[in-house]
Parts: sequence; C-alpha cells; structure tokens
Amino acid sequence: MKQSPFEHRYQAEWVRFDEHLGLLEKRRPLASPEDIKRFAANYRRLCQHLALAQARGYSPGLVDRLRQLTLRGHQQLYRHRGNPGQRLIRFLLTDFPQLVREEWRAVAAASLLFYGSLLVMGVLIYYVPDLVYSLLDPAQVADMESMYAPDAKRIGALPERASSQDWQMFGYYIRHNIGIAFQTFAGGLLYGLGSLFFLLFNGMTIGAVAGYLTQLGSGVTFWPFVIGHGAFELTAITLAGAAGLKLGAALVAPGRQRRSEALRLAARRCVGLVIGVTILLVLAAFTEAYWSSSAALSVWIKYSVGALLWLAVGAYFICLGRDSHASDR
Repeated sequence: MKQSPFEHRYQAEWVRFDEHLGLLEKRRPLASPEDIKRFAANYRRLCQHLALAQARGYSPGLVDRLRQLTLRGHQQLYRHRGNPGQRLIRFLLTDFPQLVREEWRAVAAASLLFYGSLLVMGVLIYYVPDLVYSLLDPAQVADMESMYAPDAKRIGALPERASSQDWQMFGYYIRHNIGIAFQTFAGGLLYGLGSLFFLLFNGMTIGAVAGYLTQLGSGVTFWPFVIGHGAFELTAITLAGAAGLKLGAALVAPGRQRRSEALRLAARRCVGLVIGVTILLVLAAFTEAYWSSSAALSVWIKYSVGALLWLAVGAYFICLGRDSHASDR
C-alpha cells in the first residue's frame, strides 16, 4: 500500500488516539474501564502502524509522527504501573538504553566529534608538548603537574586536599560535571553550534591534558585515575552532546513542521537522555571522589575495574531493554 491511502485509512484513528493522549497527559481519566482497554488496544495497533511505515519506507515526517504518538502512548500506558522506585528501575533497565539506541545517529555524531578531537589533540600534544599552552594557561599546567605527580598522596587533587574532604569533592564533581553537560546540551538551542563547540572544546582539553601528562611521565598516575570514572563521565558528556545536536537538527531542518513544533518534539525525546546523563554524572562523581583518587589501590586493580566498567557501560546500552521493546511493538 502506498503512503497516501495508508494515511487516509488510519488518519481518523490516529487523531482519536492523540485526543485520548491529551486527556491522559492532563491527568484526566478516560471515561470508563472499556475506554482504558480500548486505549491499550489502539496503542498496540499504532505500534503496528509504525512498524509498517518504517518497513515500507514512508516519509520521515509520517514515521516521526507515529513514533512520537507511540512514545507518548507508552509513557501513559505505563505511568501508573508501579511506584516511583519501580518506574525509576524501568527507566534505568529499559527506557534509557532503548532511547540511546533509537538516537544512535546523534550519539554517533557526538562521539565522533568528542572522541575524535580528544584523540587528535592528545597525539599532537604528546609529540609537541608546548602546544598545551594554547588551551591551558601556565598556572593550570602547574596545578595539573602537581595533581598527577607520581608521588602524590591523593591522585587528581591538589596537595592541600585531605581524604576527609572526599565528600566535598563529591559535591564539587557533581556541580562541575553537570555544568559541563548542561552547557553541551543547551548549546543545541544555538542551531546546534553550541553543542558542536563544547564537544570539540572538551574533547580537545581532555586530550591535551592526557597527551601532556603522558609525555611528562605522569601517565602512571593519570590513566589509573581516569579509567574508572571516565566510563560514566565521558559517556555522559557524549550523550549530552547528542541531545544538544538533536535540538539543533530540529531547528536547522524541521521538515514540514514549524520550528517551534519540531523543537518541542525533539526536546521531549531529549528529556530522557538528560535524566540518564544526570544519573551517569552522579555515578562518575562518586567514583572519582572515593575510588579514582585513592593512592592506596594497586594500579592494576584500577585498570581492571576501569576496564570492567567500560565493558559494563557498553553492554548496558547495547543489550538492556531489547525484550521489552520487542513486546511493545
């Protein structure tokens, strides 16, 4: 069936479903238990329509419209199932990894920008160390050398920091990391240019630090320090950038929709990403304050745990939530 007859046949059904969604989103209950059952049945039919539209290669506008309706329907269908703790668990084990996979294009673009600039700058400064001063001032470089000196009692911290201040550093890391992530995400409102800038800038800065310390001989403390919390922190920055790029794409190429409507739909998708980014950054701050900075742990223990954390983060986004996604469709 071609797209035009397909839309003509099911248009009224989609409009009614959208109206029911509007009632539920305003916290207004449906009229009767029969309406609730009908809503669930209509949701399953809508999932079938989305699958057909994708399989037949219908226009991106139609596919996106059906995807947004199914997403809103999914949220309302499962809104009252379980207490807040159960909904959080469902978000962590199903919704968040599903969303990241669905937005793989934005995630891939953000990863290329961030990790690409990190790698290029790291290699460049490893061979030309003086270039580090093009990104960092001499005072910052001196602090960095002190923080990652091989004989430092607390790795990644200035000498005056005591172990009793770990909880203060935990709060500092949360505030600092979330600030970076928010800048990277909100920069998408500048037609994606802000997100592009912060992804490149943060990648280049981290790469510069890594390259400079490695050639200086402080890599023996720097790499064991960053490998653990980096799994959470760098992934979070990348996902924040992906969310920002999605906002920018909605403004640059809204398709047949008005820019305001395209931005609203994109922002709704990005909310889940931002919530997940925040959770990842809290985990990163906790790991950085209480695990990464300890000089008492063996280097090989830190490398081993860090490698396991990177593998766990990768497996989390690749594997979790697939069964639930299939059943919803």
